[in-house]
Amino acid sequence: MSDLHAAAAAAGLKRNWTDASGRAQRVDDAVLEALLARLDLTPSDTPFVSVTAGAPLSLPDAPAGTAELVLEDGTTRPLTIAPDGIAAPVDTIGYHTLIAGHRRYTIAVAPPRSPPVPARGWGASVQIPALRDDRATFYGDYGTLAAAAAAFGHAGAAALAISPTHALFPADPNRFSPYAPSSRLFHNVMLADPSPLGMPFPDEPSGDLIDWPGALTDRVAHLRRIYLADLSRHQAIAAAYEAEHGPDLTAHALFDALHFQLGGIGWPDWPTAYHHPAAPAVARFAAEHQNDVSFFIFLQWLADQGLANAQESARRDMSIGLIADLAVGTDRAGSHGWSRRSDLLSGVSIGAPPDPLGPDGQNWGISALDPYALHRSGFAPFIKTIRTALRHAGGLRIDHAIGLDHLWIVPDGGTAADGAYLTMPGDTLKNIVALEAHRANAIVIAEDLGTVPAGLRADLSRRGMLGMRVLPFERDQQGAFIPPSRWDPDAVAMTGTHDTPTLAGWWLGRDIDWRARIAGMVDTAATSHRANERKSLVQIIDLVPIPAAAPVDEILHAVADAPAPLAIFPLEDLLGLEEQPNLPGTIDQHPNWRRRMPGATDTLLARPDVQRRTHMLSEKRPG
Repeated sequence: MSDLHAAAAAAGLKRNWTDASGRAQRVDDAVLEALLARLDLTPSDTPFVSVTAGAPLSLPDAPAGTAELVLEDGTTRPLTIAPDGIAAPVDTIGYHTLIAGHRRYTIAVAPPRSPPVPARGWGASVQIPALRDDRATFYGDYGTLAAAAAAFGHAGAAALAISPTHALFPADPNRFSPYAPSSRLFHNVMLADPSPLGMPFPDEPSGDLIDWPGALTDRVAHLRRIYLADLSRHQAIAAAYEAEHGPDLTAHALFDALHFQLGGIGWPDWPTAYHHPAAPAVARFAAEHQNDVSFFIFLQWLADQGLANAQESARRDMSIGLIADLAVGTDRAGSHGWSRRSDLLSGVSIGAPPDPLGPDGQNWGISALDPYALHRSGFAPFIKTIRTALRHAGGLRIDHAIGLDHLWIVPDGGTAADGAYLTMPGDTLKNIVALEAHRANAIVIAEDLGTVPAGLRADLSRRGMLGMRVLPFERDQQGAFIPPSRWDPDAVAMTGTHDTPTLAGWWLGRDIDWRARIAGMVDTAATSHRANERKSLVQIIDLVPIPAAAPVDEILHAVADAPAPLAIFPLEDLLGLEEQPNLPGTIDQHPNWRRRMPGATDTLLARPDVQRRTHMLSEKRPG
């Protein structure tokens, strides 16, 4: 093995990997060299050890003898460490401290399994901005979500899976993708609903497609008027919320205030004097713009209240309630990249190698938590990220859960083909998820689609984390659909996701039409292939002859029969809509994240065809 290959292996970069088709692949040396140069391999001074309750502790560097274990509640007890570094199991779940000689360890003890799904039930998935209620609004907000949760609860749903609520960029209305956030440590304040304060939004244009630049400009202006209308009270609310959530919240609000003042894509476009939150120019700005900073803290409080109200509304009739969505990374130009830059991978972006979801591979243009920095920080950023997501939720869907074990990283300026897998501390990350889910009594769904490493699904199953079985991807080796009744029992059953065509759209080839329109040429091969796929699909739902219209009812019926403990259906499929929320691989060629529902959720669920579908789901899945 060459020095380069040895260094790459020691850093966790995988030279050899297997693609989604089972073919062996090898990373070029030039790629390994470029990626190695971008990694900070500085080790941690304070070891962080994670383990499941009841399993022996492995402390290879600890001195043998008696150590002191300080439990999270402050109680202490002795712990004997054998010469081989093995200590007796710790059964108390939580974050503890072990003092062994001159060494201090953080010991995270997780439950063996995440909380189970309460019963065999069904749920829906929604994009929050797409929702409508009885108000005329630019887009749906947390108030709209609360109304939708109540409507789905009345219809018999056990859960409502929502789009990510991570903080975006209030100063840049063109950055509205929920999967490229400014920070995952805070919430999207542009979804805040001021109605509980007695100052609702006035009637707004409510078209079929969201005009994000116009909508966000007007919403920020109205929210500022609300803040200033009762300034002393709102300043006091912000101060109390700031005291509760600490300097990270202050820095995030300061970033948003600076972004409005300095513009650009974020801090990389600002004058150098503002590139660091501890810089004198930033301190002067904070002192001179206290009201602006307080305003954005107030909005975080308002967003937090809105999500709390939505979960409260959901839990009136649902056993699970809201299922939050955790994006895999953040935009380096955003709040987290500015205030906690060392938390994130630098000089690289993350993505995916070529697979069925993206034949050319994907470079998402975002960053992720640095595995070496996680060790140096005692995993604090990841713990806080999970806590934020679960603060007002009964479940968590982890987007691209493969990233818990390894991430496909691409050097800045490179394409997806220039990447390699970087090993992540998967056992520790999954233990933290289980620990935090246990505390929140929340279920965990791990998106295990694409190029799945060997053993991941078995590991998720062992931990009680549900995978995802999505109709378009459940095929045999010949490409024929597998009947849902034969799907895995330890995964959520779904007809689709935000990235797949709707049932009706797939049947009619709307995704093919869109890609043909974008490419400027008809794809006859894709059209012919879809015709064959339709034949395969009707075989598993026992439908003859092949209908012209999408057999939505029959497909929903079949997926509801899956042995999964929970089945989730996009609202678009329950309504039989043709257009999908997002077309992967496009930015502005398709109206991604802009579509609205055709009516208020309670009205839509009262339609006879939709009632028929939800009644069927509730009969098959009464949980």
